[in-house]
Amino acid sequence: MPHTVTPSQVMPRIRRADAPAVFVGHRHVPDVTHGHALLAEVTEQWQRTPWPPEFRSFSGYLSVEEDTVLTYARATAAADYRAFVHSLTGAARSEAVEYRVQRSLVTTETGDPGCMIVAMFDVDGPDRQRAIIDSLIATLEAGATPPGMLSANFHASLDGTRVLNYAEWVSDEAHIEFLAGSTRQATLRTSTGLPGVRPIGFRRYHLFRTLTAEPVSAPRSRP
Repeated sequence: MPHTVTPSQVMPRIRRADAPAVFVGHRHVPDVTHGHALLAEVTEQWQRTPWPPEFRSFSGYLSVEEDTVLTYARATAAADYRAFVHSLTGAARSEAVEYRVQRSLVTTETGDPGCMIVAMFDVDGPDRQRAIIDSLIATLEAGATPPGMLSANFHASLDGTRVLNYAEWVSDEAHIEFLAGSTRQATLRTSTGLPGVRPIGFRRYHLFRTLTAEPVSAPRSRP
């Protein structure tokens, strides 16, 4: 079925079951001006280039430090992703790491996401991926829900070397308060105490734009 690509300022649906293939890319930028220019270039190319039917969404973000651009794409299958990206030019042609969402923790907090946090871990294989994901979710479930935390969505790279936590928060302020609290200290103890797991760090991001594939209905034939 043909699709039209619609831009918005709405965060993507992280836990959608119809798009298991996830592609995440990072790129360093010197400042906010270059960051916004790069995001505008990349999203414009994604928007005007016809999408394969497997694609569902593409989102671009800039870190609050204004030094990192992150892209997050979802698809029903990965087969056509790299061919599509290689048809683009410049920064839009950058490679991304392929992930799958393994587990999610959704809290009882309400509200729309105002920012998202990406925490990265370097790991020694699929067994360590499962171990750090299960351990961090158990740690979060054992404590009080951090105010303003909407969800934590753990992604495992297909090559077995990375774990990425995409966490949705209602605001920057809520996440900053979390960093000074006991739950943050508990998660640090969990991630630093597990053999074969090395925390890389985290970045807080704001959404630049989301592109979503919407089915185009075929015109009705006249009777």
